[in-house]
Amino acid sequence: MKNMKRLLCLLLCLAMAFSFAACGNKDEGNKDNEEQQVENNNNEELSEEEAMKLEPAYGTELHYMMGSGCTCGPALAELKGYYEELGLNVKGVKAESDVEALGTRQVEINVGHIAKQFVPATNGVDLVFVGGAHSGCKTLFVLADSPYQTLEDLKGTKVSTPNGIGKSDYNITARLFIADGINPLTDVELTPVETDACIPAMQNGEISAALLSDTYAWALVRDGILRPIRSMLDEDLGQLCCVITMNGTFVRENPIHAKKMVQAVKKAHTWIAENPEEATDFLLEHNLNSGDREMNINQNIIQEYGPDDSFAEEQLRMIAQDYLDYGLMTTTDDVDTIMEKYWMPLAPED
Repeated sequence: MKNMKRLLCLLLCLAMAFSFAACGNKDEGNKDNEEQQVENNNNEELSEEEAMKLEPAYGTELHYMMGSGCTCGPALAELKGYYEELGLNVKGVKAESDVEALGTRQVEINVGHIAKQFVPATNGVDLVFVGGAHSGCKTLFVLADSPYQTLEDLKGTKVSTPNGIGKSDYNITARLFIADGINPLTDVELTPVETDACIPAMQNGEISAALLSDTYAWALVRDGILRPIRSMLDEDLGQLCCVITMNGTFVRENPIHAKKMVQAVKKAHTWIAENPEEATDFLLEHNLNSGDREMNINQNIIQEYGPDDSFAEEQLRMIAQDYLDYGLMTTTDDVDTIMEKYWMPLAPED
């Protein structure tokens, strides 16, 4: 009997001990949860500037791809002090390829042709689209006295895409033909002929037309040598030409720095749009525009710098669908998947 009582007492003591231990663990767990909640609340209450200091890029020198003409936005943002106003130290660097520079993070931000960057992005280059830059800037030209009046007339002929197959000129030209219901892969022959050789090649009948920059062709059109046959600036197209792009890893790791860089470049584009003559003089002074002042003013007006994000998204979606339809983009067949992965607007308009 005594042994039974001792056993019952022992069991009761053990039960109480386990109960106290459990309470202790519960209290400790509650304490950990409370501390984590306080930490989370503190993080949520951080100002943007405080949160920015926690990003890996804080205090480092950031870089943009140096460009001129229609890709001058990042450089203009530095010259106007827009990066510095936002607490950033950003400098320009030179590189052979903006796509490679972005993908390998030689630069964090760039302005360049959609046509040049979209396909490489979907093929694994680490870049994302963060905002629109401007419309236009390249046009398909024929000789002024040629019989060609429409793209339909160019069927069965050779058309020059000066910087090579699969690059920006090729893809822009393809987009122009696609807009008119012409298959650029089967109805015409797109071939690389260097810019300076395009006019002689048209004159001797080797090619029928060539995609050229509007600034290069300005004087040739004025002097009656060339005639535009289809342009990204045509009223029925009005297509976005260039976009603001960034290294994807940088954006994911440094969202506040990335947003501020985009804000600075967008501010530069807005300044051009709102002050085309003053901007042209400034850009000419700093060698970011070149050539005829009147021509540059005209270009800085008609290119419509600073499109809003909704237009940029609409254009990217349209271009992605065209590229999918005509086999220029092959890694996926779903536009929504492409947009979800590569369209990251960081500084939406107010």
